[in-house]
Amino acid sequence: MTIQDSPLKLSDYRDASSRQSRRRQFHKPGHRFRERYRIVKILASGGFGVTYLAQDGGIPGSPLCVIKQLCPKVSNPLALERAKRRFRKEAKVLAKVGSHSQIPRLLDYFTINDGFYLVQEYIPGQVLTREVRRSGPQSESAVKQFLQEILPVLKFIHRCKIIHRDIKPPNIIRCADDDRLVLIDFGAVRECLGELGDGSYQIPITQFVGTPGFAPPEQQALRPTYASDIYALGMTCLFLLTTKTPVEFDSDPKTGAVLWKHLVNVSDHFGNILNKMLCPDVADRYGSVEDLMRALLLENHLDELSPGLSHQPRPAQAVPETADLEALDSYLTPIQRQAIAIRRWRSRQQKANCQSFPNTGFSNMNTSSASPHRNF
Repeated sequence: MTIQDSPLKLSDYRDASSRQSRRRQFHKPGHRFRERYRIVKILASGGFGVTYLAQDGGIPGSPLCVIKQLCPKVSNPLALERAKRRFRKEAKVLAKVGSHSQIPRLLDYFTINDGFYLVQEYIPGQVLTREVRRSGPQSESAVKQFLQEILPVLKFIHRCKIIHRDIKPPNIIRCADDDRLVLIDFGAVRECLGELGDGSYQIPITQFVGTPGFAPPEQQALRPTYASDIYALGMTCLFLLTTKTPVEFDSDPKTGAVLWKHLVNVSDHFGNILNKMLCPDVADRYGSVEDLMRALLLENHLDELSPGLSHQPRPAQAVPETADLEALDSYLTPIQRQAIAIRRWRSRQQKANCQSFPNTGFSNMNTSSASPHRNF
């Protein structure tokens, strides 16, 4: 059957091709969006769209901002309208999480000719990829410091019920102004771009939102969880320690676990933490950021924990004094603190009795049960 014999007209093909090229075209420097945002240069491009550096002419001084042009992979009008509604919803979510100091603020969003545009705060600095390429592998202490800085923002977005889906070194910026780490490029907006009108996805089952190697098996199977972000964070730690990308690591042919320990020298405790972050089976991984943060904090107290819960310290050490007690207080429950306070009060009472009645032997008595009406 020729095109002329087809029920679709040649103009239909031209219109579809025109719409597709219009959605995917790159705008040149100097182009203006909505007579306000002037493009300075293209920062990046990929399968989902283009990222521009622009100036906001609507604000005095025309400060820099970032414009992300998202290219929807839909052609059905109903699916496109559904994607637009989802885009507005996700933009509101990004506006909410943008209140965090380690996430770029959402400044504006709009649609033009079936193209979706996000305007976000510009963060001056460089991504971790360039930082590591320039300075080389980082030490264990530096990677722990990285985790301490990035985990609070990951905890925040998970509490907002968002799975980032694309944590990796190129999506983490070291801000040049104050040296803070900033997490960028949220996958929450991207997931709507291939959605059809019936809620299914137009993209093949082999495609997913994320980056191969950084994404765990369940995410590649289109079943991401909060623990998926923890896996990607673990792979980011390996990059910081070794400068190697995920494809450069071997894996266990039976379990699929990443083989990395022979390449770096880290403490056993931190090595176990990384192994658990990188477990192929999501059930064996840390279930939440809070669990991971607790595991990291325990390292400073391994010497105290090593004897086990059955270990009972000697009475002389049961109630630490002054500075030692103050240091311990932050790790005790309210009931434990109250019990220690009671024992200290009783100890002071016993010492006072010993000084008042040195030859009576009253110091061995429990002063809390003493009564002024009792016959001795």
